[in-house]
Amino acid sequence: MSKNIQSIRGMNDILPDATPVWQYLESTARQLLHRYGYSEIRMPIVEQTDLFSRAVGEVTDIVEKEMYTFADRNDDSLSLRPEGTAGCIRAGIQHGLLHNQQQRLWYTGPMFRHERPQKGRYRQFHQIGVEAFGMPGPDIDAELIALTARLWKTLGLRNLRLEINTLGTPASRHAYRDLLVEYFSAHHDKLDEDSKRRLHTNPLRILDTKNPDLKDIVAAAPSLHDHLDDVSREHFAMLCALLDGMGIAYEVNPRLVRGLDYYTHMVFEWVTDDLGAQSTVCAGGRYDGLVEQLGGKPTPGVGFGMGMERLILLLETQGIATPVTAPDAFLIMAGKTAIQTGLALAETLRDALPALCLTSNGGEGSFKTQMKRADKSNARFALILGENEVERGEIGLKPLRDGGEQITLPLSQVAQQLSVFLEKTQQN
Repeated sequence: MSKNIQSIRGMNDILPDATPVWQYLESTARQLLHRYGYSEIRMPIVEQTDLFSRAVGEVTDIVEKEMYTFADRNDDSLSLRPEGTAGCIRAGIQHGLLHNQQQRLWYTGPMFRHERPQKGRYRQFHQIGVEAFGMPGPDIDAELIALTARLWKTLGLRNLRLEINTLGTPASRHAYRDLLVEYFSAHHDKLDEDSKRRLHTNPLRILDTKNPDLKDIVAAAPSLHDHLDDVSREHFAMLCALLDGMGIAYEVNPRLVRGLDYYTHMVFEWVTDDLGAQSTVCAGGRYDGLVEQLGGKPTPGVGFGMGMERLILLLETQGIATPVTAPDAFLIMAGKTAIQTGLALAETLRDALPALCLTSNGGEGSFKTQMKRADKSNARFALILGENEVERGEIGLKPLRDGGEQITLPLSQVAQQLSVFLEKTQQN
């Protein structure tokens, strides 16, 4: 016998019992982003490989180790998107959305990175990304951070702390980079292989190493904050003042550099201790040179991405109840005449009550079997229609969750009665 085909390791099915919390997170974020004036954009999941090489950086773990890259039938090198910012900018340039304009955009969907799957980190993962273009000041940086803080509050999430840092302008960072190369070269024999490889290409990434053996060396490294130019200092000071004014607590982490090459000025992360090693649930920053780097006109930009799997895991870890999707009513139809009458009735009810979630029995079955299906569906009511009820022009309405008594109604009144029940439920 042939072997059953399994899903690819690190690429998971999201089953029907899990999708309600995904829908809840997506709809909560969508509503909040709409309130802040952000418009949705949808990009392909496959792009030219060069887009990510130029945007993310050649000497990054993403490009060097993690991208799913392949040649198509025309021998063009294509990649599954490992992050969303590059594709969003590509779309903005291609369709003339960015030059001399302000845009507030957001997107959601799967991203792909080939890394070791573990709890909270997968090869296909899902992000909500938010990008703002054409606004150079720290006010939009502060707005994005305030938006995320409001999302945590709306979701009821706790134990999240905000870490921020500034990477300065490219000019100030270039001078600082030379200092880092000189400093880490003096400790070359103590560096691990990753750090040695990054030393002359991307030394700032050494500051973000997860190797505990390098902790003391990194802690003693020169600080970028001591080598910022006046523009960078002013931008960061104003950001901090704006966050203070909104009452948003933060920690300045001078070792926070993020894993992508394109950041300038502000970077931030929302982290938690409730998820073990996968502590970052949302991160981003400013990337004022990236649009020009990808072929567009100089355009300031700032944005962030949040991992949906980690946010859902955090909701579950913190025991936060999320809405459960269940039908309001389950229609039981016993007999051919009842099926004919019942299906027509179901459409009439859906016309009369657009908010009604009604599941009709399918595949026939005995009355007992259909009642079991109704109970398993978690519906609040069973609508019971048999041959006798059809003859009398009636239908039974049986509460399934609160122990109430079954009542019998004329078919002409069932929509009105269900409307009353739905109104009471919304009030509660």
